[in-house]
Amino acid sequence: MKTNIFFDKISNNSFLKQSIVTLFLRISGAALLFGFTVFLTKSFSPKIVGQYDFARTFLLVVGSICLLGFDQSILYFKGILTSKKSLEELKNIYGKMVLMLFLASLTALLIILIIDKKTINNYFSDNEVYPIILKSAIALFFSGISMLNTEIFRALDKLIVAELFRNVIKYVPLILGAIILFYYQKETYLVDVFLIGFVALAIISSIFVFVYFKKIKKQDLTENISHKEIFFKSYPIAISGMALFLLMSFDILFLKKYRNDETVAFYSVGFKIMTIVSIIIITINITISSKISEYFSGNNREELAKILKNSSRTIFSITLPIIILLSVFSDYILSFFGEGYIAAKQAFLILIIGQGVCSAFGSSSVYLNMTGRQHIYQIILIIAVIINFVLNRFLIPIYGMTGGAIAFVTSTFFWNFVSVIIIYRKDKMKVFLN
Repeated sequence: MKTNIFFDKISNNSFLKQSIVTLFLRISGAALLFGFTVFLTKSFSPKIVGQYDFARTFLLVVGSICLLGFDQSILYFKGILTSKKSLEELKNIYGKMVLMLFLASLTALLIILIIDKKTINNYFSDNEVYPIILKSAIALFFSGISMLNTEIFRALDKLIVAELFRNVIKYVPLILGAIILFYYQKETYLVDVFLIGFVALAIISSIFVFVYFKKIKKQDLTENISHKEIFFKSYPIAISGMALFLLMSFDILFLKKYRNDETVAFYSVGFKIMTIVSIIIITINITISSKISEYFSGNNREELAKILKNSSRTIFSITLPIIILLSVFSDYILSFFGEGYIAAKQAFLILIIGQGVCSAFGSSSVYLNMTGRQHIYQIILIIAVIINFVLNRFLIPIYGMTGGAIAFVTSTFFWNFVSVIIIYRKDKMKVFLN
């Protein structure tokens, strides 16, 4: 009887149902990534793995700049258009975003071409860095399109398709390519396969977007969102997104400069496992993002408070047992990737415990972005990035991976804590666990 009541509650609660579906697909993606990482670390040298992680980090940082925050603002515009019953305008917004993404990616590529090859290689003390950066710059547009299309699926309420692309399909080209490279003993082409995979993802996801847009019923357009409005609503989110990626990237870049590719590989494995905790936070945040925009625009404070309360409790209740398990079995988990990876244990423990503490702050970042407070969030994150940069610069040369972990956790706690305080003082909304 109690079991039936429990499932009845799930079926009647769209938020909980969406969260469970999204979380299941994200956990499936994490399991797939975990398995692939094990294969990668056991089959490829730490140097090759470190180069791959460096290329991935470059795409995260520079790609977030080129994407201009469109992957987040598209959900903001969707919430506004839904409340005004003018969803067809989403097609025009998407087209304008693609054009601006292309121009930004082209500009980034031209800048890389202008910079002297020797300057880049000398900075990282590695003659193999420039080719990796150049190839990554060429792939920027395709990477951006695949990310934008994934959020378009979510904006069109294609939740399962969005999560399949985000957590499963996006790894398929890389996994198949890595297996082929290993079979033919061509491991040095791992970065190339990784980048080419984004071309395939961009093409496939664009076909899906075209099909879904064709199904939207024609309406009398009451809204006409200009390039200027899209840019000014999106770029603060872009700066915030770039700041977040910098928070996740400065440690890799400084480890590359002051240590070596092997250290980058060891630390990155611990960081990737830590993202299992962040998956829960991101999953819940993505599920409620457009609803926050919709309720806030409609001045529905009661529903807004309710969804924030549910999200903070869900995040923490799922996060806590995972943190405990990862902490208790940290030795076994890291050694599973290879004996050398146990060197990241101290940094790994700092990362996952710190992420667990931050999970108590709920959906603070999404709330600021979806309620027109992008500029406030932007300023908070810029300060956090400065803190992160300074800590990494001085701690990594001395403490290596542990220094990078301390820098990440400190700066992450800072922006979460400050965001929660500002939200409560401005709107009297409790996004934190209560």
